[in-house]
Amino acid sequence: MELDGFALHVHLRREVEPVKPPKQELLKAAYAAFNRRDLETALALLHPEVEWANGLEGGTVHGPEAVRAYWTRQWGLIDPQAEPLGFEEQEADCVVVKVHQMVRDLQGAVLADRVICHVYAFEGDLVRRMEIRDP
Repeated sequence: MELDGFALHVHLRREVEPVKPPKQELLKAAYAAFNRRDLETALALLHPEVEWANGLEGGTVHGPEAVRAYWTRQWGLIDPQAEPLGFEEQEADCVVVKVHQMVRDLQGAVLADRVICHVYAFEGDLVRRMEIRDP
């Protein structure tokens, strides 16, 4: 099949996906793993000395095993879902994610439906710190 210059340009543009930043892809994978309750995949993205905001009880938890315990405890009390709406890299190792957070009780009643920000600091390709902020 022979294409003129414009048709070839349009054809190529449809087949080539834009390159996405690695941190954004890592965070999308983390949210997807969290939402399907895939602990091992989500925890594999965390630095061994991660500091993670405890949105349920306040404060922070330290280390992947503490995050595991926190999430396990949280999922025993509520059913949270977090869908990323947008990503903004503020510094070389800091990404702000605007998140739609839906929290239901274990019977399915909505407890919270809001937009918040998760702020991630990285060390290498791993999440070193996560904070929760208002948008």
